[in-house]
Amino acid sequence: MNALLRPANLPLTTQAAEGLPRRRFSVGEIEAMVRAGVIDEDERFELIGGEVVPMSPKGARHEWIKIELNRFFQRVAPEHLNIAQETTLRLDAATYLEPDFCVFPRDLDLTELDGPAVLLAIEVADSSLAYDRGRKIGVYAAFGVREVGVIDAKPGCIGGSARRVVARLERRRRASYRRQCWRANSRCDCRTLGFRPRGSCSRGRPHPTSP
Repeated sequence: MNALLRPANLPLTTQAAEGLPRRRFSVGEIEAMVRAGVIDEDERFELIGGEVVPMSPKGARHEWIKIELNRFFQRVAPEHLNIAQETTLRLDAATYLEPDFCVFPRDLDLTELDGPAVLLAIEVADSSLAYDRGRKIGVYAAFGVREVGVIDAKPGCIGGSARRVVARLERRRRASYRRQCWRANSRCDCRTLGFRPRGSCSRGRPHPTSP
């Protein structure tokens, strides 16, 4: 961080202007301040409605869970989907979030990645659990993100929440396969895909006229 532009001992957070109007920042302005060194490029925050919101520090357990999830996701992800870790999700000119994982079509240009293009956003939450399950889900929903999975990183809780997220990913995988088969008007072996889509059978009969 450039000490001439921002002294190192200056606190990163404040509530001094609580209840007062604040200046609205754009994503472009934030990116310019990072390039200029006003904001450290490694500083963790999100921009919501033009306001800078600091993110909770990443602990060792949070990082361990992400590493294990990433290994699992990359092993099971179908070829037509990308599962990106900590991708900056620009939702509009004044809002961007950084989900721990983001699922989207592989053929999508990253410059076109927005809320409706995201099939599933995944958050690993420890101290931020209440925020991730509440306010942050509302932000995702407001910008058209289809589904959000929150994994509770606290000991004793990760198993159940992780299984629910994996189940959501599996539903997305199966739904995507159904759409692919229907669009191609092809015959698929349901046993090979690991499920039996509605309107088809293990003999490979055609899918219905709508997914």
